[in-house]
Amino acid sequence: MSKDAAEIDGKGYWRAVLRLTLSLLTIWFMVSFGAGILFRDVLDQVSIGGAPLGFWFAQNGSIYVFVALIFYYCVAMRRLERKFGVKG
Repeated sequence: MSKDAAEIDGKGYWRAVLRLTLSLLTIWFMVSFGAGILFRDVLDQVSIGGAPLGFWFAQNGSIYVFVALIFYYCVAMRRLERKFGVKG
């Protein structure tokens, strides 16, 4: 069951898309810049596989989080498109 173009809440859809995008960008920033640079000294008190956690996030952890964010974005966008009746 699809909605006509007149029935689609365009403003609501874009507000939800922007909210999702900004949330994921915040997580991306906190993982890349925050864990790798800002909170490195605190995170380095813990080690994973013999490497300090701050170093691990800068080298490996951020990549894992980025890939997870891409998959989550795809799932969340599909959910939003169904909710607002947008054909993606």
